[in-house]
Amino acid sequence: MNKAKVKICGLTTAEAVETATLGGADYLGFVFHPKSPRNINIDNATALANLALTLNPDVQIIAVTVDPDDEFLRQIADRLSPDYVQLHGNESLARVKEVRSLGFKTIKAIGIENENDLQNAVPFFDVADFVLFDAKPPKGEKNAGGFGAAFDWGILQGFEHNKPWFLSGGLNHDNVGAAIAATGAPMVDVSSGVESAVGVKDLALIKSFLNAAKGS
Repeated sequence: MNKAKVKICGLTTAEAVETATLGGADYLGFVFHPKSPRNINIDNATALANLALTLNPDVQIIAVTVDPDDEFLRQIADRLSPDYVQLHGNESLARVKEVRSLGFKTIKAIGIENENDLQNAVPFFDVADFVLFDAKPPKGEKNAGGFGAAFDWGILQGFEHNKPWFLSGGLNHDNVGAAIAATGAPMVDVSSGVESAVGVKDLALIKSFLNAAKGS
């Protein structure tokens, strides 16, 4: 199995950050979205990010946002200084380009349900640093992600791009190896798949996921 880089998302506690960082996570995601059970304020996220960086100076910090305005992005920049801003809302190509012009490296999350969704996602590679393929939210779901649903990985079979991309949606330690093998994903993202309850990270599941994704 090819090893993939791993993003552990929706972190809210020091214990989970420490476990993810020492376990070899490449990216740590902090969610700034009041409707999410994983929502965190900037000060707490900054403290956790600083903890992670003392454990591994190379770990990358990602601020996960949903349709953020410029003022909120400036607050994140001034206080958290993330390596990337993930845009997980309905941001247009133009808006992603604007966010990059503010000085942020960007990850654009795109919901995938069918081949057309994949084709519609491709132009975002031109304006974002990375694209993250996630399952589309179920009807009535208020959160933009982290609801534990997968999409048909066959849609990504044979997909190639000169920029790396993330696979997300419904991943856990039992299926991440198969997901990487089926899609060739160079990077994977997990949130609910390492939780014992909604929004509650399970340290053992974090370790198991990292081992499975990295072929340990």
